[in-house]
Amino acid sequence: MKSKKVNILILVLVMSMLLSLTACGGKETADTPATDNTANETQNDAGNDAANEGGEDKGGSKETVTLTFMGWEASPLETQAVKDGIAKFEDQYPHIKIDYTPGLSGAEYTAKLLASHAGGSMPDVCFVQSADYRAFASKGVIEDITDRFDDEYTLDDFLPSVRELMTIDGRVYGIQSCIVTPVLYYNKDLFDAAGVEYPGTEPMQWEEFREKAIALTNEEEGIFGAYGAESTNMVLGALLASNGATYYNEDYTKSTINTPEAREVFLKVRSLRYDDKAAVDATTLENIGISANQMLQTGKVAMVLDGSWALQELATMDFNIGLAPIPYFKESANLAQAHLHSISTSSKYKDEAWEFLKFLSGMDYQGELVAQGLWMPNRQSMYEEDVVKQWYSEDIHGEYIEFLDYFINAKVDPVAMQLSNKCSDILTEETDIFFKDGGDVDVMLQNIEKRVNEVLEEELNK
Repeated sequence: MKSKKVNILILVLVMSMLLSLTACGGKETADTPATDNTANETQNDAGNDAANEGGEDKGGSKETVTLTFMGWEASPLETQAVKDGIAKFEDQYPHIKIDYTPGLSGAEYTAKLLASHAGGSMPDVCFVQSADYRAFASKGVIEDITDRFDDEYTLDDFLPSVRELMTIDGRVYGIQSCIVTPVLYYNKDLFDAAGVEYPGTEPMQWEEFREKAIALTNEEEGIFGAYGAESTNMVLGALLASNGATYYNEDYTKSTINTPEAREVFLKVRSLRYDDKAAVDATTLENIGISANQMLQTGKVAMVLDGSWALQELATMDFNIGLAPIPYFKESANLAQAHLHSISTSSKYKDEAWEFLKFLSGMDYQGELVAQGLWMPNRQSMYEEDVVKQWYSEDIHGEYIEFLDYFINAKVDPVAMQLSNKCSDILTEETDIFFKDGGDVDVMLQNIEKRVNEVLEEELNK
């Protein structure tokens, strides 16, 4: 009898232990809900965090992440090209979605980015104007990505001018989107009608450019020979560099523009309009409400000096266009720069953002925009013969194929390296007075030097 009671007791204890083990296993049914979900919630949160940082969940699939991406509205064509590129990225990375917001450019864009950084709402990835890049890095706005480069995606593949712009004290905080440089566009039909020889694909000296502009000018028919030598700081900077003049010293801490070499360039550029009557100025275009590209297309101007970005629009205009390097004074010179793509320091999804940055500098994105004529490649591998065939189109790029070294060997635009974007504002203000209002060249150079040095001194003493 006693033995039977003992056996019953043992059976009860075993059943109790089995029930206890089943409950600890966390198996949930409608009849036996889990009594404590804290451990499960903690485990799920950890899994989600790993997925958001590029990890995989236990099922092998990746958690969907949405990256916010901000840029500016340069033109409807460019904005659509960006959106098309994003669609390709999302196809390749189904777990990463891109929420793109194009906005205003220039100082307003910079102010908006800094305000969003201060308010904790900085986008994960953003365009950064080259003139703001160094300031943003010093303020801790954009992420240091130096250690993310590897043998498969190497920093050495970028063109020298691109590496110079991207590198700050040996560290990298963004990937330059492409390169843009000055280019000479011309209307072949006007050259043919005037019996003037095309510029060709070897850079021509300024006096030859001037002679062509004069020969192509027809006052009775309202045709000007040239436009744009003073229209952008990049074009003007390249012309100055070709005469041995520079905006700044080697470390960009002092203005070096007040020199005889710079004086000569400014006077000859203005003389083309005032004395030779062979160039139209920006004010005239504004007054008649027509762009330089439209003037070139309609045969009202024979040659336009502008950035390489203009080719995207020009290629859609259906006229007999030619392309050449810009003219030079003593030695051919070309400058390159472009905006950068950077990851914000506050982003929670830096691994996914890095994948997006790599995509933005690859053939599926940058290559497509190069193929449309908007940009030129920023990586040496994209100038290899087999890769050039993937983006070059004779209908769009024309003579580009004959002077690719002009782009490859471009020097970094000093405006992109300046310590403060106030410097380029000063340059624009003072040169406008000289070119548009007939100001004194020596006063202009003295004012630029004085004002820029004051800004640089203030910047260096912060």
